[in-house]
Amino acid sequence: GPTEGLGKIIQRFPQKDWEDTPFPQGIELFCQPGGWQLSKERKQPTFFVVVLTDIDSERHYCSCLTFYEAEINLQVRHLQQGTEMQEEGTKEIEGEEESGLIQPAEVFAPKSLVLVSRLDYPEIFRACLGLIYTVYVDSLNVSLETLIANLCSCLVPASGGSQ
Repeated sequence: GPTEGLGKIIQRFPQKDWEDTPFPQGIELFCQPGGWQLSKERKQPTFFVVVLTDIDSERHYCSCLTFYEAEINLQVRHLQQGTEMQEEGTKEIEGEEESGLIQPAEVFAPKSLVLVSRLDYPEIFRACLGLIYTVYVDSLNVSLETLIANLCSCLVPASGGSQ
C-alpha cells in the first residue's frame, strides 16, 4: 500500500497556549518536509531548524529532531490478519506463521521532537532535543514532563553576553 501518511501531534508541552506565545498551527507539516513516509529500515536521527513567521512578523525557530521507531501497530495488525485468514480456512504454507511469536519489526515510522522558540540557538536546542531523545529511547526512569519543565526554566544568556 501507500507508504506516506499524515503527521499528528501526540503530545505537547505546555498543553495549552501561553498568553504571549500561541502554538504554531500546522507545525506537523513542517517536521517532515519530504512527507511522513514509512521506511523498511531504521534510519539515523536527523536534526534541522525551520523558521516560521507569524501574522505579527514574529519569528519562531522550530528545531526538529526526527528518529525512526518500529511501528508495532502495523505489525500487530498484520499478525491479526494472518490469524483471521487461518481461522477462515485459508491454507498457509507450513512454517510461515509461528504460533504466537512476534516477528521483528518490518516497518519503521518517523517521530519528531520539536522545540519552538523565539530565540535562535540551534546548538543549544539540538542538545536539549538530544537529551529528551536519550531519555525517551533508553526508557530512563525520568518523567519527560519534568525534564521538559526543567529545560524551560533554564536561563539562556543573551548573545555576546557572559557564559
